[in-house]
Amino acid sequence: MSYSNRSPRGAPDVQRLSSNRAKSSILQGRPPDSGCAPDMARDPASEQLIDYRKNMKGDPPVLLTGNGNPIANKKASITVGPRGPVLLQDFVYLDEMSHFNRERIPERVVHAKGAGAFGYFEVTHDISKYCKAKVFAGIGKKTPIAIRCSTVGGESGSADTVRDPRGFAVKFYTEDGIWDLVGNNTPIFFIKDPLFFPSFIHTQKRNPATHLKDADMFWDFISLRPETTHQVMILFSDRGIPDGYRHMNGYGSHTFKLINNRDEMVYCKFHYKTDQGIQNIPTDRAAQLSASDPDYSIRDLYNAIAVGKCPSWSFYIQVMTPKQAETFRWNPFDLTKIWPHKEFPLIPVGKMVLDRNPENYFTDVEQLAFDPAHMPPGIEPSPDKMLQGRLFAYGDTHRHRLGPNHLQLPVNCPYKMISTMNYQRDGFMAIHNQGGAPNYFPNSFSGPLECPAVRSPSFHLDGDVNRFDPVNEDDFGQSTTFWREVLDADAKTRFVDNVVGSLKNAATFIAERAVRNFTKVDSDLGRRLTEGLRKAGKPIGTTKSANL
Repeated sequence: MSYSNRSPRGAPDVQRLSSNRAKSSILQGRPPDSGCAPDMARDPASEQLIDYRKNMKGDPPVLLTGNGNPIANKKASITVGPRGPVLLQDFVYLDEMSHFNRERIPERVVHAKGAGAFGYFEVTHDISKYCKAKVFAGIGKKTPIAIRCSTVGGESGSADTVRDPRGFAVKFYTEDGIWDLVGNNTPIFFIKDPLFFPSFIHTQKRNPATHLKDADMFWDFISLRPETTHQVMILFSDRGIPDGYRHMNGYGSHTFKLINNRDEMVYCKFHYKTDQGIQNIPTDRAAQLSASDPDYSIRDLYNAIAVGKCPSWSFYIQVMTPKQAETFRWNPFDLTKIWPHKEFPLIPVGKMVLDRNPENYFTDVEQLAFDPAHMPPGIEPSPDKMLQGRLFAYGDTHRHRLGPNHLQLPVNCPYKMISTMNYQRDGFMAIHNQGGAPNYFPNSFSGPLECPAVRSPSFHLDGDVNRFDPVNEDDFGQSTTFWREVLDADAKTRFVDNVVGSLKNAATFIAERAVRNFTKVDSDLGRRLTEGLRKAGKPIGTTKSANL
């Protein structure tokens, strides 16, 4: 099958018609090609249209309607006389306006603003003893990838330099179909049960009554769910505002399962460490950029690739055996906790390199859809509750945003497969509807058959079915380690200032509850937050609201 945007084989290339009638109408609006050198003070992103014109071969294309009819005049609607009403028969206007009214698809509920790029993943170390996935088959093997990095809570027009986690999603175009590794720039997350996810995201968005960001919403939820503390500590540290997307790490975050050719299993976490080095933006500088260059991160990634400074990340795994998981001192599938590197060291796997910018943002980035449920043979989900919830949520939202056939779009399709054959048919935008192949199974007419070779090994589950709240979970231990061992003295001061700058906007009883949680991390942290909030005019500890 083919997902090419080119004309069908044998059809005349109407877009390249060279005629006097086209030149007379189109060239009037084209600047003269004087051969002048581009303005060298401008960056590659600013020169995009100049480069497009420079690379145009031959005459400009003929202007066409959506159904391919040439347009003689695009400067005026058809009217009755020079001042008369527009006629309904003006198909050029109707074609233009009806498409314009539908140009925008629903915005992503989260991760609405982001940047995308393309490149490759190259295997540098053999991990076949852990995983049989073809993407890891042999040192030197290269697999095409697409990535999308994003902020989380803001809308599509929001600033890139806000304090927010960053999404880091990677699409591997493998011989066994698409593998979507969908994570963040942090190894953990705020919550551990997917049932809380809609409520948590609501607190990152806007108050439904005022349509404003609301500190009470954010800190109320955060302080009522202590498991958020670890992620909040990272969020309000220096790493809460990365210096663009090239200078941050990526993580699969969840626990996954790897299967080798002997059907042996280990649990796994994926890490991709930036080869450019970690860099972050100070709070005051980030505020300036939000006003002067709200698209800072998108621009930085585009320009770096355009001038050949191709960013890369070193790819690692951590592994844990099932026996280790059974006896580990906390739940190894808890997304709010890391696996200590001293006990589960990073194992090198390969390198990810981005060397190509999108040709068209909407086609290549806005329509780019990632789904954690997309895993090739050799990679499987673990009992991680948040991962289990995402296995449904992502595909469901893509079917809402892009339609039931979003996987037929060129940027999402498993193009390394000879063809995608199944028993799914029809729906909006069915680009590849599989011709005359049968649409039911089983059948006697050469429809696609199962592939027993990729069978997953069985695994045992038991336990009572119930809605289980976490029991005896340590929500503060790793946060304490982060405060005492990761942050130096200056970083601690910046952390306190960042939290005070946000928490002072919340109601006093909520601020006091949040300070009590931070005091469980470290008593000195609680004291410093209390002092900072009092200096900011918040009467912490002086009201009766502490019992609320």
